[in-house]
Amino acid sequence: MTTGTVRVWRSRNERIALRWHRRPVATAGVLILLLVPLGILALLTGSFDITPADLWGALTGQGEPSVARVLGSIRMPRYVGGIVVGAALGVSGAVFQTISRNPLGSPDIIGFVTGAATGAVVAILVFDAPPGIVSLAAVCSGMLTAVVVGALSLRGGTAGGYRLVLVGIGVGALLGAVNDLLLTRSQRDDAIVAQIWLVGTLNGRGWPEVLPTVIAVVILIPALLLMRRGLAALELGDGMARQVGAPVTVVRLATIAMAVGLAAFATATAGPIAFVALAAPQLVARVGRAASVPLVGSAAMGAALLVSADLLSQHLPLSLMAPVGLVTGVLGGVYLLWLLSRGR
Repeated sequence: MTTGTVRVWRSRNERIALRWHRRPVATAGVLILLLVPLGILALLTGSFDITPADLWGALTGQGEPSVARVLGSIRMPRYVGGIVVGAALGVSGAVFQTISRNPLGSPDIIGFVTGAATGAVVAILVFDAPPGIVSLAAVCSGMLTAVVVGALSLRGGTAGGYRLVLVGIGVGALLGAVNDLLLTRSQRDDAIVAQIWLVGTLNGRGWPEVLPTVIAVVILIPALLLMRRGLAALELGDGMARQVGAPVTVVRLATIAMAVGLAAFATATAGPIAFVALAAPQLVARVGRAASVPLVGSAAMGAALLVSADLLSQHLPLSLMAPVGLVTGVLGGVYLLWLLSRGR
């Protein structure tokens, strides 16, 4: 059944009905398909030359062992890491922009990513922790930052809107200063390790760093999809959401917890990555003209943006190799200026 650009699928007994909009679904599908050529380029790109024939041989189990090792232990984890980190940040940004009803309401702007980074920096510089503990510290610190920001922005029993954004910016600035202070007071070698992590990079990421985010994405994104109607109701405001029967408090707390978890796991894998969580939901909403929360589209757009930025970081002019966090930061700054110049 079709109603304009809205399509409705019904089961034979008509007990199950699914509504979907053609353009947002098509947009998400194109972005997912785009990850295939981007993946081929990512697997072929690097200091070790791999031809398309070498890649095909490795994928079919008939290639050289050295090529298989490079692909399996270096380039495939980096590519998969780009997908899951980008998807996690894109969905997290979509959730926070919905709850705050503000295009600036993304986890990197409102301090949650900085909070996760603080936990990792403390683990590296103070406790000299191994990578697994660093990732756990980032996740726990991101969650704690969300609790603090939510408590400070609470007013009238709710936390959202511009107050959430402004409080998050303030907390993020404070934690950023703490990170800088720790770097200046630490030993040189430890400071270099922490600074590399703080820039945001997919270099040297193996399966141990990537798999926790893969698991988080597989669990949390479907859980958020189940709460999509509640999120869409929150876009109308708390009063209207209650009138249509949405459990506002439960939806807000549950979705914030899952969105913070996605951002924290992404930060634990790749470090602080700017721009993706801010721009992915906005870009997919503009291209797809989505009428509701574009969670799947945001995930696909975030993955495509981060994998593309990582490829760009390896092909900069004059052989300038830059971490992907710097590339997304530059792109994000330009996009943020454009967004602010167009909005109120």
